[in-house]
Amino acid sequence: MARLRLPHPLVLLVGFVLAAAALTWVVPAGQYDRQEDAATGRQVVVPGTYRTVAPAPVSLTDALVDIPKGMADAASVIFLVFLVGAAWTVVERTGVFGTLLDGLIEQLRGHDALVIPISCVVFATGGVLIQMQEELIAFAPILVLLVARLGFNRVTAVAMSIGAAVVGATFSPINPFMVGIAQKVAGLPLLSGSDFRIACLVLALGLYTWYTMRYAARHRTAAVAATGQESAAGASGWRMRAILLLVLATFALFVVGVLRWEWDFDQMSALFFAMGVAAGLIGKLGLEGTAEAYVDGFRSMAYAALIIGFARAIYVVMDQGHIVDSIVRALFAPVAELPVTLTALGMMVAHGLLHVPVPSTSGQAVLTMPLLVPLSDLLGLSRQVTVLAYQFGVGLVDLVNPTNGALLAMVAAVGVRLEEWWKFALPILLLLAALAAVALAAAVAIGLT
Repeated sequence: MARLRLPHPLVLLVGFVLAAAALTWVVPAGQYDRQEDAATGRQVVVPGTYRTVAPAPVSLTDALVDIPKGMADAASVIFLVFLVGAAWTVVERTGVFGTLLDGLIEQLRGHDALVIPISCVVFATGGVLIQMQEELIAFAPILVLLVARLGFNRVTAVAMSIGAAVVGATFSPINPFMVGIAQKVAGLPLLSGSDFRIACLVLALGLYTWYTMRYAARHRTAAVAATGQESAAGASGWRMRAILLLVLATFALFVVGVLRWEWDFDQMSALFFAMGVAAGLIGKLGLEGTAEAYVDGFRSMAYAALIIGFARAIYVVMDQGHIVDSIVRALFAPVAELPVTLTALGMMVAHGLLHVPVPSTSGQAVLTMPLLVPLSDLLGLSRQVTVLAYQFGVGLVDLVNPTNGALLAMVAAVGVRLEEWWKFALPILLLLAALAAVALAAAVAIGLT
């Protein structure tokens, strides 16, 4: 049987852009009215206001123009990738990472498989707290070096980083960009239902970590020894400790800024830029060496940043053609005819399907929650279960979503083909979806509020 081989990610994304343009010629154009939501400060749809509007088919020329428009629309994310990636390049030039890897491998000698559960927990925590995805792309060079030194393949590097972060975000009780916004729009107290979500998170992360360790063990090869460049002396003594403290302080401030001060991508970019400059000066790179490291970091992140912009263009095309609201209405209208438990499961599936053309988790929340909350109240379905269905459907699809720019960028940065990642991710996606379905049924049964 011929082996599946997908096109290059950029070819795939351009194909999606053109397919989205083609849909604008056949899907009826329609829109809901929108108003500002006081709880979130975002524009949300007004239930019961859907109406057909004049068709706005997107031509081939317009679709091509929407690609740079998509890049402009995703500018804050793209610059985050550039600046965070470049800052990590500066830290890497100081020699701190090579020293840390040597120490970690030495400490785990004979138990090096423990790197996988440790990494899964660390990166999943990032997903739980702030839905880390784009920020992880900068870790790609370090992860590639780590798995090579331990004899694991590069798919394992993706799995124990962004894969684990996606699982953490999917089952998180606190993720502000997913459950936080959805609960606000649904009129639920923040952190409500946390005990139930934490129980699901423990089960899901345990299942995912076991699956990743099993995969890594089955595909293990000979470890690659450290090169002279990796082992070269860099920052040492107090300088190395100062750089490590700087990195930890940056991440702590990053988390606090997002959770308490509602920082967006621009503030995050500025923070990591400052970290990189400080690390370069502490690590004796000087202004010249720090600037050169930034240039090399920008160069290494260019491909990943482009992928994010191309992925965003898909939504830009569909929004320009006024078919996003029509797709939402078509996906969710049938679930109202089902029994309550099946309605919850149908919502989860519909959210997963919708997340392909609408890759923004927060954008999907403000698009769908105002429509589904009144429907849930009418059917006697708990609003908390409605939020869970959104959270599970959107989150799990991000493991394989071909329009998730962060995932495609991470896969590309690590040097893995998308079909190789899908071969790993699809089985665990099905297992986690089954767990989510059981959790939804249990939530309905106990009347989770």
